[in-house]
Amino acid sequence: MSDEDYVYDEDSGEWLPASELAAKRAAEGTVEVRDAVGNLLADGDQVTLIKDLEVKGAGQTLKRGTLIKSIRLTGDAQEIDCRFDGIKGLVLRAEFVRKR
Repeated sequence: MSDEDYVYDEDSGEWLPASELAAKRAAEGTVEVRDAVGNLLADGDQVTLIKDLEVKGAGQTLKRGTLIKSIRLTGDAQEIDCRFDGIKGLVLRAEFVRKR
């Protein structure tokens, strides 16, 4: 028997170990971001563009197959933040990228 405290979970109506309940609550707050083919994306992943994209305000077009390194998740299920040479603050839709 462990020395861990048990906490009553009002959602399920069960007594759960405190660490398990904390992990469950933390998982509820996270947003899953998936690429065009359904792969789960995480901070630091490398992605490849699957479509030519015109970048508004930069006067530049990112070609299909362009590698984007070290992405960051924004908290939105469809947007990822990234950097590319010559473009600051680039935000891409997850539907236009594929995990490498």
